[in-house]
Amino acid sequence: MSTLNETPRGERIHIAFFGCRNAGKSSLLNAFAGQEVAIVSPVKGTTTDPVYKAMELQPVGPVELIDTPGLDDEDPALGGMRVRRALEVLDKTDVAVLVVSAETGVCAADEEALARIRAKGIPCLCVLNKCDLASGATPPDGWLACSAKTGEGIPALAGRLVAAVPVGEERRIVGDLLKPGDLVVLVTPIDSAAPKGRLILPQQETLRDVLDSGAYALVVKETELESALRSLARPPSLVITDSQAFAVVSRIVPVTVPLTSFSILFARYKGDLAMLMAGAKAVAALKDGDRVLVAEGCTHHRQEDDIGTVKIPRLLAAKTGKRLVFEHARGMGYPRDLGGFALIVHCGGCMLNRREFCRRVAEGRAAGVPVTNYGILLALLNGILPRCIEPFHLEAER
Repeated sequence: MSTLNETPRGERIHIAFFGCRNAGKSSLLNAFAGQEVAIVSPVKGTTTDPVYKAMELQPVGPVELIDTPGLDDEDPALGGMRVRRALEVLDKTDVAVLVVSAETGVCAADEEALARIRAKGIPCLCVLNKCDLASGATPPDGWLACSAKTGEGIPALAGRLVAAVPVGEERRIVGDLLKPGDLVVLVTPIDSAAPKGRLILPQQETLRDVLDSGAYALVVKETELESALRSLARPPSLVITDSQAFAVVSRIVPVTVPLTSFSILFARYKGDLAMLMAGAKAVAALKDGDRVLVAEGCTHHRQEDDIGTVKIPRLLAAKTGKRLVFEHARGMGYPRDLGGFALIVHCGGCMLNRREFCRRVAEGRAAGVPVTNYGILLALLNGILPRCIEPFHLEAER
């Protein structure tokens, strides 16, 4: 069973190691982590897929280390695919480490990767690795000399990584809307799509943020919501529901009680609420034959009434009365060519870090495609969107 103490991958700072084959990326990552995370071999191209390892980097906190395939992979069958997979990691990278072997020096693939990293505005540390094998090798200005084998430079690498982690204002899921002593009701339907033995991740994270705020949390199913509200000595400060239960919950919760959903909270937490709200306006302009992309950041077994493949297409078609063409993207399989879509509807993005979620939204907007998310769209289709954004209406109107 998942616990509230586990930090999901989407909440961790992503530190990715890039470089050519046999530059020592995997060895350096292992030395930095203090354990064997990635397979190490003298055979070029041992790392064929990104490898992820969660750890704590103090005082930063939880981070995700990523080892990537070699940028110079020339395998005629799979080399191009491996390089592409490595470069795709940049979309979620908060801090990049470019590793170059002191034996070979900087190659064209390294220079191209460094240019890509800088173009994306990603903080980057450049490391000259294997200094123990190239006596007299002098790192370029600003580079760090390291040896994964002897441990030279590893403490300095940790210090530089800590300094390179971007520092921004603290983002909260819901805590910034609450004060100590507030009562929050969380409506969490338990149906065939609910994971066995646990709450889904957005519900877990929201509950934890409520508790961290010093507020009280009451967690109920939608079938017990009405009786639960009657039993309270005072109205709740906020009701947060699964977006799929909007129709039922909005009828039960008095209009005087603020109401929103987990997915709408994640729209502002992972992305930009105003931008995703603006994307929802495109629903009114949809016409016959328009392509709609329904995207999710995770993969899961599809149930008979799955929200992404069944409910949203059904409700959207019924609302618009149009014959729409729905396409689906799951996990990391997000399309690069978005130009042919009339609308993108994304999940809350709980499995994606903020950088990757914002990148997906930005790519849609750059292609001229409006982007919204599940919760905003479902509130719109249920006719209660103004009510559901009232708790943070100033952000939505920005």
